[in-house]
Amino acid sequence: MGSKKMIPLDEAKREVEAASRRIALLHLSYAKTLIEELGEERGIELIRKAIEDYGTRIGEKTREDVLKKGLPPDPKNFSAGESLRLPRFGMCEKYEVVEVGGELRRRVHGCILAKLWREYGEERIGRLYCDVDVAKYRAYNPDYELIHLKTLPDGDEYCEFVVRPAKGRKERGCR
Repeated sequence: MGSKKMIPLDEAKREVEAASRRIALLHLSYAKTLIEELGEERGIELIRKAIEDYGTRIGEKTREDVLKKGLPPDPKNFSAGESLRLPRFGMCEKYEVVEVGGELRRRVHGCILAKLWREYGEERIGRLYCDVDVAKYRAYNPDYELIHLKTLPDGDEYCEFVVRPAKGRKERGCR
């Protein structure tokens, strides 16, 4: 095999950003087509169903990865699921963990997906994609829920989310 070639981080970020913009545009195109063909109510219903399925697949695979490493599927181990995790570079301008009122929150500044949806003036339809986060976490471990506190497509200055124990988890049961 050939020798390993190192590429500069800035170049890698640009490549991930280009792929991310394509994913955002793909979501937008499918979503708009469903709404135009089926009407807003039915179109949005199917978009949500597809995003739920997409997130569930990610969450289940993440859980599988974590369990294979002998780790419990709790919030602190979510990032140990490597198969379908997001790239560390190029998806956003800045990612940070902050403590607010005693709980850890994650903030994403400059989401590439949200930027594309804004360029097209389609933040409302693009925002439907963001529910993938909720679905993937529910599939990863139904004892916890991911909550979007702020999102760029909703007009906030950054996306902010938190993972908390799920309300009513006893009624849903555990996996």
